Amino acid sequence: MKTKSLFTRFTEWAARATGRPLATIVAFSVLVVWAATGPIFHYSDTWQLVINTGTSLVTFLMVFLIQSSQNRDTEALQIKLDELIRAFKPADNSLLNLEELEEKELDVLRDEYRVLAEKARRLKERAEKKQSRK
Repeated sequence: MKTKSLFTRFTEWAARATGRPLATIVAFSVLVVWAATGPIFHYSDTWQLVINTGTSLVTFLMVFLIQSSQNRDTEALQIKLDELIRAFKPADNSLLNLEELEEKELDVLRDEYRVLAEKARRLKERAEKKQSRK
């Protein structure tokens, strides 16, 4: 495997770091300190602007960080699923790369599999009824 890019290394580190309990404690502590300084600054517009700006910036950056992590995880998961489909001989290899299809095409396939699932459930129910009669 080749070396990960600086961006990938940073986003992985940031995702791990912000997902830990310490990050929640730090965020909560910042809010407590901010709230405690309210009386000192007479609850001024600047005092409010500090927390609004800070939380907006953090939220904005976290959206992109989370999306980057999700994209990478989803792509890796898709590749793993594709390999399982490919390796399982009775599997329908036309299902590989379904994520590339349009929404309408996915709806058609979903409906086909829904029908198959309903048939399988009915067969299972019949078999269970026969089994319980014995």
